[in-house]
Amino acid sequence: MVRHDVSLFTDFDIYLFKEGNHFNAYDKLGAHIIEVDGQRGTYFAVWAPNAEQVYVIGDFNRWKLSHPLGIRWDGSGIWEGFIPGVEKGTKYKYYIISKYGYHLEKGDPYAFLWETPPKTASIVWDLEYQWNDEEWMKNRAKSNSLYSPISIYEVHLGSWRRVPEEGNRPLSYRELAYWLPEYVKEMGFTHVEFLPVMEHPFYGSWGYQVTGYFAPTSRYGTPQDFMYLIDRLHQNGIGVILDWVPSHFPDDGHGLSFFDGTYLYEHQDPKKGYHPHWHSYIFNHGRNEIRNFLISSAVFWLEKYHVDGLRVDAVASMLYLDYGRQPGEWIPNKYGGKENLEAIEFIRRLNETVYEKFPDTQTIAEESTAWPLVTRPTYLGGLGFGMKWNMGWMHDTLFYFSRDPIYRKYHHNQLTFSIWYAFSENYVLPLSHDEVVYGKGALINKMPGDYWQKFANLRLLYGYMYAHPGKKLLFMGGEFAQWNEWYHEESLHWHLLNYPHHQGIQRLVKDLNNLYKNEPALYELDFDPSGFEWIDFSDADQSIISFLRKTKNPDDTILIVCNFTPVPRLNYRVGVPVRGFWKEIFNSDSELYGGSNCGNMGGVYADDIPMHGRAYSLNLTLPPLGILFLKRQK
Repeated sequence: MVRHDVSLFTDFDIYLFKEGNHFNAYDKLGAHIIEVDGQRGTYFAVWAPNAEQVYVIGDFNRWKLSHPLGIRWDGSGIWEGFIPGVEKGTKYKYYIISKYGYHLEKGDPYAFLWETPPKTASIVWDLEYQWNDEEWMKNRAKSNSLYSPISIYEVHLGSWRRVPEEGNRPLSYRELAYWLPEYVKEMGFTHVEFLPVMEHPFYGSWGYQVTGYFAPTSRYGTPQDFMYLIDRLHQNGIGVILDWVPSHFPDDGHGLSFFDGTYLYEHQDPKKGYHPHWHSYIFNHGRNEIRNFLISSAVFWLEKYHVDGLRVDAVASMLYLDYGRQPGEWIPNKYGGKENLEAIEFIRRLNETVYEKFPDTQTIAEESTAWPLVTRPTYLGGLGFGMKWNMGWMHDTLFYFSRDPIYRKYHHNQLTFSIWYAFSENYVLPLSHDEVVYGKGALINKMPGDYWQKFANLRLLYGYMYAHPGKKLLFMGGEFAQWNEWYHEESLHWHLLNYPHHQGIQRLVKDLNNLYKNEPALYELDFDPSGFEWIDFSDADQSIISFLRKTKNPDDTILIVCNFTPVPRLNYRVGVPVRGFWKEIFNSDSELYGGSNCGNMGGVYADDIPMHGRAYSLNLTLPPLGILFLKRQK
């Protein structure tokens, strides 16, 4: 029996839903365990405006068409009903008979839990959990601030560490909660970023082909198990960022595609509604109910899971109607241009909503073009993101580092060019999963030279990243120089830490993280040009650059000098702004990291010898393929 006289919707809910401003839709749509007149059961609600009939089928009724939902009278297209006796853990789907004759079995778009793929049913579940992260939540505004150190460890949960004794299975959320916070804290990272944890049918998509926008994948446990993982990270002072995919979704039959026998969540015309690159459907961002769905998903993870930020995937594909398409394969906007006006408006509304409701969190755009004002407020014409991945820095830097040092002088501009636009947006410097897959090679294997030079180059790369303006992101395995490309079906190669050079890289990353967090000059003015000053960017012949990182306090100033060749440079003079003793606070060539210990015996006194337009200078020994950080001692 289904009761059709029970509803969680108020008239105001319906008003907001119809106008596209109901951003807590997960509290109403989906499956909710409630009690009505002393009877415990589950209330179901699904949006299917073009359905003739909708049934709830599941293991409670042997998957038979015996429990029809009723459509609301108000034109919202929502079907609802209360089924007594349906409890937590019940598997279910919606059986939809379309007005156009289609019969479809669909999972619940708002389900809190799904069966583990390849099974496809939704599961009735609750989100009850006792959080223990009050201290983190109370103070996280500072940890997530643009003026604070943000060093992100990017993780794919299913392949970070596996259990070889048990068929190479991934760790569960609970097991990860034991190992991951301790490791990330020990390494000094401030945040983790998880590749999408939302339920996805194809494991090889790494989570980027989502069907369950309100459910963590059941491959590793329940919603409460995932909450426990986030809780433990917070208790260890570590922020949590989730990858989130509002641009497209897969064509799996049990998912969102052709949901009620019509193109409901996607555009009907494939020139607007289908991604040729990813063989997936594009959300119809101009439809009010889709705006409800997607922004509710974003709010859901921030509210119910205490997440600290969302990294929004594939923003460029949303901004441009011709993204990945040839001439004639796309439809111009109403002004004849290629800008996707509906998606742009959706992105702005998304960011406005997130920062209104959760001002102590961040949204981060993965946007690979030169679209202006991505991280500027919407009232100034921007998209409203907090930060953006600096793909230009990543491409130019990795190109430069992959050159043999003898030829680097011919590519010097690719090293220095990033500073010209470094402050145009609030940038994150990403060395992400995308750079270590599909034949691109692991970071260590991108480095030229013999065994020693490869490690020296990698140490220099990491040092340069931490010295460069912008927040930091490093994909797992990079912190100990894994040789192989990342493969999602196996664990990271932790055994490499039995070898000194890999131990050295890991220690270097740990020390860089701690130096970064302890020196305001390295983070406080990341997005302000006053926090950076060139000393010399013109020594292309010797492939050397030098610059200052600064705060408003001159005592915090740090001098950075990079030598991108394997030749030690003796008596190399660098201009500095003040006299006194400049302490060498970091040297990537230290024997602690596997280097040759070439350096300056702890520091150098400034001479009254003008250089680089400054009244004083240091006479330095520059290590081969090395970077130095020096700070004047008071």
